[in-house]
Amino acid sequence: MSFELTKPPQAEKKPNKTAYHGITRTENYAWLRAENWQEVMREPEKLDDDIRAYLEAENAYTDAYFEGTKELQSTLFEEMKARIKEDDSSVPALDGPYLYAMRYVTGGQHPHFYRTDKQGKNEEVLLDGDILADGKAYFRLGGFSHSDDHKLALWSYDDKGSEYFTLKIRDLKTGIELDDTINETTGGGIWDNASTCFFYVKQDENHRPSKVFRHVIGTPQSEDTLVYEEKDPGFFVGVSKTSSDNFITIDCHDHQTSESYLIDANNPTEAPRLIAKRAVEVEYSVDDLGNGNLIISTNADGAADFKLVTAPVKNPSRENWVDFEPHEEGRLLKGLEVFKNHIAWLEVRNALPRIVIKRLSDGESHTIAFDEEAYSLGLSGGYEFDTTTIRFSYSSMTTPAQTYDYDMETRQRTLRKEQEVPSGHNPSDYVTRRLQAPSHDGVEVPVTLLYHKDTRLDGSAPLLLYGYGSYGMSMPASFSTTRLCLVDRGFVYAIAHIRGGMEKGDNWYKQGKREKKVNTFKDFIAAGEFLAQENFTSHGKIVSHGGSAGGMLMGATLNMAPSLFGGSIASVPFVDVLTTMLDDSLPLTPPEWPEWGNPITSKQDYETIAAYSPIDNVSAQDYPPILVIGGLTDPRVTYWEPAKWVATLRDKKTDTNPLLLKTHMTSGHSGASGRFDSLKETAQEYAFALKITNIDKPL
Repeated sequence: MSFELTKPPQAEKKPNKTAYHGITRTENYAWLRAENWQEVMREPEKLDDDIRAYLEAENAYTDAYFEGTKELQSTLFEEMKARIKEDDSSVPALDGPYLYAMRYVTGGQHPHFYRTDKQGKNEEVLLDGDILADGKAYFRLGGFSHSDDHKLALWSYDDKGSEYFTLKIRDLKTGIELDDTINETTGGGIWDNASTCFFYVKQDENHRPSKVFRHVIGTPQSEDTLVYEEKDPGFFVGVSKTSSDNFITIDCHDHQTSESYLIDANNPTEAPRLIAKRAVEVEYSVDDLGNGNLIISTNADGAADFKLVTAPVKNPSRENWVDFEPHEEGRLLKGLEVFKNHIAWLEVRNALPRIVIKRLSDGESHTIAFDEEAYSLGLSGGYEFDTTTIRFSYSSMTTPAQTYDYDMETRQRTLRKEQEVPSGHNPSDYVTRRLQAPSHDGVEVPVTLLYHKDTRLDGSAPLLLYGYGSYGMSMPASFSTTRLCLVDRGFVYAIAHIRGGMEKGDNWYKQGKREKKVNTFKDFIAAGEFLAQENFTSHGKIVSHGGSAGGMLMGATLNMAPSLFGGSIASVPFVDVLTTMLDDSLPLTPPEWPEWGNPITSKQDYETIAAYSPIDNVSAQDYPPILVIGGLTDPRVTYWEPAKWVATLRDKKTDTNPLLLKTHMTSGHSGASGRFDSLKETAQEYAFALKITNIDKPL
C-alpha cells in the first residue's frame, strides 16, 4: 500500500456489516484493527504492514503540516523547559531511620529515588531512572516501594507503552537486582510485614488486572501462589496496605460496585477474608484504625456522596457497619487518610475542595480552607501511622504548588516546598475566575478561567476550552507551567467542569452518564457559548481540548456544534464508542458497561450510544481544523479508534481545513515518557492552537 504525501492520506474502504437488535451497521475502516492486537501490545513491530503503512503515511502528512512551525515549537519547548526546575526534588518522607524522597537531575528525564538518615545526611541513591532508560525508545518507571526492613525495594518499568509492567527487586545495600523477575503486572507490589514476600496483580491476555499472586523472595514467578482470581470480566483487581500496616487489602471493582478482602500482613499465607459481599451500585473502600476497628468510606444506604462507617475487624460484614461521619448531600467525601489518633479527608462542595481533620478520641473536627475563587488541594499521609502530621498541597491557576506539613493537634502549618519557576512567574500578572455557565436545561456549569491581566476581554481573544466529564473524575483548578505559553500570547484558558465529573457530587456524575450522557456534551457547548456571550472570546475562536474520554467529548461536540470551534485537539480519543462497547474481548469493555451501557444485551443502550458515538455521527458538514493523537500500544484507547475516526472524517467532511493524525509508534496512552519529551508533544499541540488562531507572538 502506498500513499501520496502531497495530499491527505485516504484509507481504503472495506465495508464490514454487523447486526444487533435488528439494526444493521456498516463500518468502512474496521480493517485498521489488527487481528493480533494483543501481540502488538507486547511487540509493536508485529503490526500488519498495510495498517503500519497507513499510520506512517498519516504521520508523514502531519509532519509536513508542522514543518513551518518548527521554530515556534522550539520556542514553546524552551519556554516550558525554562519554567521547570530541572534539579527538582520531593519533600522527604520519614519512615523509621530514613527519609525517602524522589528527584530529577539537571538534564534528566526520569526520576531518581534516594534516601538519607533522619538528619538529611549520608545520602544513598536507590534507583536512577535515567540510567535504566538509556537506549530505550520508550521507558516509564512504575512503582517504587521499599520493604519494611529497608533492605529491599520493589520497582517496575514499562518499555513498550502498553502498561505491561515488569517487577524487579533490588538489594538496597548493593544496588544489585535479585534474580526474581515478575512479568505482565500492573506495576506495583505490596510487602508483607516480615519483608519476605509481596503481593502483586497480574494482567490476563486481554490486559485485565484479574489475579492477585504472592511472591516469595528468591523463587521464580512460576512458583508464585494465586491468592485471588476475579472471575467477572467486568471487574478489575488491585492490592494495597492499610495505613496501620496491619492488613493487605484486595480491592475488586468496576465503575459502580466494589468488594474488598483482608489478609493479615503478619500472616501473609492466610486466605483473604471478605469484608462485605458486592452489591450492585454499592461502593466501599477500607482502612484500619489500628484499634480493632476498620473505617470504611461508602455510598451504602443511599449515601450518594459517601459517608464514613466503622466495623469490627473480627466481623466486618455489612450488618455491623456503624455510621461515623454521616452522609451530607452535596458534600463529596474523598481522599481519606488514617492515623493512630486522627483521620483526615478531602471534601468537595460546589466544585471547591477543603480538608477536614477529625480527632478519634473525642470526635472534634476542624477544616483547612482557602480563599481564592478557584483552587486545587491534594492530601497525603506518609509512611508513619503514629503521627500528628499530615502533608497537603495547594495551588491555583495562578499560584504555583505549595507543599505543607500540618500538625493536626496544634493546627500549625509549615511550608515545606514552593514550586519554583526558574524563568520567573508573577501571579499578579494573571487573573483566575470561577464562573457559572447556564446549560441547556438551566443547570449552572462551573467554569474556571485563567488569563493574562493585559488580555483584552472584548471577544477578540482566542480561548482554549478543556473538558473531560466522565467516570466521576473531577478536573482540578491547579497550576500548570505549560499553559502559560498560551496565556502569555493572549489566550484565555478555560476548564469546563461539566456533568459526568463529580465536582458537584454524585448526582453531577450520574447526570452525565449512560442515558444522560448527552448532558456532558451540551454542558461543554453551553460553556463555550457562555464564554463567547460574555466576551471572553467569540464563535470560531475556541479551540477545544480533551483526551481519552475527553477525546470522545471533542468528537461529539464537533459533530453537534462545529461552528462554535476554531479548532480541536483530541488526545487518544475514545471516539469509536459503539464498536468498542460491542467488543467484549477488549481490555476495558466489560468494566465500562456500567459507565456507558451494554449494547450487546440492551437495544436501548445500543441506540443511546449510537446516537452520540463520534464516529457514528460524523456527517457531511464543515469541521474546524483538528489534531488527533493516538498511541500504537495504548491498551485504554486502542490506536485504531483515532485512526478510524480520522478516516471517517476525511471521507465525509465538506471543508478543506487541516485534519491531522499523529500516532506515536513507540508509546501508548500517556504519550512520551520522559518529562522533556512530553513537553515537546505539548509544544506541538500548542503550536497547532496558535497556528489555527493566527497568534505568533506574546502579548
